[in-house]
Amino acid sequence: MHETGTRQSPEGLAEALGDAALLVLRHLMTGGDLSLTSVSTLDRLCRHGPARLTELAAAEGVAQPSMTQLVHRLARMGLVQRVRHPGDRRVVLVAVTKSGRELLSQRQRVHDARLTALLTTLSVEDRRALSAAMQAARPLLRQLLLNATAPPRRVGTATASATSS
Repeated sequence: MHETGTRQSPEGLAEALGDAALLVLRHLMTGGDLSLTSVSTLDRLCRHGPARLTELAAAEGVAQPSMTQLVHRLARMGLVQRVRHPGDRRVVLVAVTKSGRELLSQRQRVHDARLTALLTTLSVEDRRALSAAMQAARPLLRQLLLNATAPPRRVGTATASATSS
């Protein structure tokens, strides 16, 4: 257990945030056939529109061959498609399909229902405390993540090249 002073240190906060994120992700990601990277990639495409494979790989912190395999799997499932760049027909982009959007929407509804069911087990006082904590944490986390670079690559994967496509 950390002492109060160390829980406020960057290391202590990182541990607490990591623990909280893992607890929520483990609860939400059970029973699905898509990996966290697959869901994150689909979500990125929904939010930001079509992207190059290299951009997706960098954003997800994976090697380009890994992203290529993931996109092949998602395409076989009908969740993404390859499209030509409107301004440069030589460039191929990855775009989410209607089925991909519908799947993400359905997953979000299921996740919301699961979290709602969990939250109803808390007392009103505990829900107020959690709500206050989330209201304080959300803008701070959003700002931290906006300022963050792409996630570090896993050990054993190629490092990011200085070239972009």
